[in-house]
Amino acid sequence: MARVVTRVSRPRRLLTVSAIVATALGTVTACSSGDSGDTIRFALDWTPNTNHTGLFVALQEGWFADAGLDVEVLPYNNTSPDTLVDAGNAEFGVSFQDAATFARAAGAQTVSVLAPLQHWATGIGVQADRTDLASPKALDGKVYAGFGDPGERETLRQVIRNDGGTGTFDTVVLGTSAYEAVYGGQADFTASYFAWEGIEAARRGTPMRYFHYTDFGFPDAYAIVVSGNQGWLAEHPEQARRFVQALQRGYQVAADDPDRGAQALIDANPGVFTDEALVHESQRMLAADYMKDVDGRVGTQTLEQWAGYSGFLFRHGLLAGPDGAPLTVEPDWSTYFTDEYSA
Repeated sequence: MARVVTRVSRPRRLLTVSAIVATALGTVTACSSGDSGDTIRFALDWTPNTNHTGLFVALQEGWFADAGLDVEVLPYNNTSPDTLVDAGNAEFGVSFQDAATFARAAGAQTVSVLAPLQHWATGIGVQADRTDLASPKALDGKVYAGFGDPGERETLRQVIRNDGGTGTFDTVVLGTSAYEAVYGGQADFTASYFAWEGIEAARRGTPMRYFHYTDFGFPDAYAIVVSGNQGWLAEHPEQARRFVQALQRGYQVAADDPDRGAQALIDANPGVFTDEALVHESQRMLAADYMKDVDGRVGTQTLEQWAGYSGFLFRHGLLAGPDGAPLTVEPDWSTYFTDEYSA
C-alpha cells in the first residue's frame, strides 16, 4: 500500500514554480519484507516530475514489492541526493552526470547505477523572435540568466567558443526566475530544460529557440543518473540488482508507452499537476528523444560518454578532491558508473 505525505519544497532549475504546486511526494512504500537489507530509501532531486516516471510506473505495477523490496521515496529537501546517498541516509538517489562527478571527485562513496536520460535535456534558450541571436557566437557580450550550478558557465563558454565566439558574457544568478527574465527581455539567454520549460514557454505564448550543445561539438552527457551508495551495494548486491532492474523496467515502460508513464506520475501525485496535458507532452518528448540508447534500451551507460563530459570538467579545473584542491590527475571514469546491477 502507498501513502503520500505532502511537504513544501523550494525551486530548482528543472522545474519552474508555475509548473508545479509546492507539494512533494513524502513517502511511498511497497509491501514490506521485514528484512532491513530489503528496505531501500530513494531520494528525489526535486518534486515529482517526468524525470521520475519510471519510479512511479514500477511502484504502481508492484514490481518492487514483487522483488521483495520495501521502497521508501524520500522527498526533496535542501540536502542533495548525492549527499544523502554518500552519508548512508539513502541507498539510491536521482542525480545528474555533472553533480555525480563533482560529488565522487570530492570523495563521495557513490556510483551511478543507471542512466534514465541518455542525453543532455537542456540547451541554450533565447526568445524565438531574437533574430540577432542566430547561433551561440552571437551571445558574446550578452546577459546570461543562470542558476549558479558548478560548471554551467564553463560549459556555455565552450559551446560559444566552438561556434567561433570568445565565450565572454555577463551572468546574473536568478534561479527559476531566469526564465521569466528571458521571457521579459531582462536577460538574453538561459539554459532551458526542453521537456518542461521549453514546452511551458510555447504553451504560454512565449516560444523559445534553442541551441543544442552537441550541435556545436560539445560532448553529450547523461541528463539524469541514479546514484547508489557503494558500501550498501557491496553488502547487498542481490537487493541492489532487484531494485535497479525493477526501476529500469519502469523507465523502459515509460519510454515505450509515454502516456502510460505520464499517467502513472499523475495518478501517484494527485493535485500536483495543474496542466496534465503538459505532463503527457513532456513524457512523450523524453521518450522520443532522450530515454533510449541506439538499441532502444533505457538506462545503459558507456565509458565514452562518462569520459567526454566529466573529462571536460576535469580539463577545465572544475573538479576538486576531498581536500578541496583541484584534481591534478584525471580520474578513472570507469569507476564512476557500473552496469553490474542493470539488466
